[in-house]
Amino acid sequence: MLILFLIAFTSLMILPLIFAVSMSLKPTNELWVFPPTFFAKQPTLKNYRDLFGLMTDSWVPIGRYIFNTFFITIVGTAGHIIIASMAAYPLSKYKFPGSRFIFVMIRTSLMFSGAVIAIPNYLIMNSLNLIDHYSSLILPAFSSTLGLFLMKQFMDQMIPMPLLESAEIDGASEWIKFSRIVMPMVKPAWLTLMIFSVRDLWSTGASPYIYSEKLKTLPYALSQIASGGIARAGVGAAISMLLLLFPLAVFIFSQSNIIETMATSGMKD
Repeated sequence: MLILFLIAFTSLMILPLIFAVSMSLKPTNELWVFPPTFFAKQPTLKNYRDLFGLMTDSWVPIGRYIFNTFFITIVGTAGHIIIASMAAYPLSKYKFPGSRFIFVMIRTSLMFSGAVIAIPNYLIMNSLNLIDHYSSLILPAFSSTLGLFLMKQFMDQMIPMPLLESAEIDGASEWIKFSRIVMPMVKPAWLTLMIFSVRDLWSTGASPYIYSEKLKTLPYALSQIASGGIARAGVGAAISMLLLLFPLAVFIFSQSNIIETMATSGMKD
């Protein structure tokens, strides 16, 4: 009975993905029928061919947009995980003057949305002469407090202090303890953080920090193509599907590792 319930629940979870695939394969006349159909009656790849043709005609090569998006996503995600983990380690395992106040400020910062800090971020990037540069998107990703909060809370629960003390007695340096003990044990946390970071950076579109066309991202280029109105509705459906692929692949890879690691990483004092 439980298995049947899980199968039914899983089917409901994947319906939006199936619908997105179906929409991208519908010819234009099926996109506007009423009542709408879930599956394409005459599936076609014309939407993808039209999208490829439009991207080929762009005066900036589509490969440039793809490179920009992958570069910003990979570097921003890696930096976020590394910096958040290195900052969370001393906050979690060492008591020093001001540590409690720092953590209170981190929790407080989580209450502010991106729209609230958009102007301060722009002023900071402008003062650093980073406007119209990759760093204007990457550095804010490095400093996101969500990752720091997540890593700190996970280290509090998963890393017993006696384990670190034993390693120190055996001659392990702080870097050895962090890289060989702490990071493997908090793998579920930084994999989860990777999913969030990839999702946010991959969908970065018309950023207020980037003006040069050659530095813009793939979501921006695709959104410009999709803005052509009803005639490009099929292309827009294909775009939505393409933008799902990379975050979906990251999620599938990370999910299996998260489940495996959570099952084997529990330790008690």
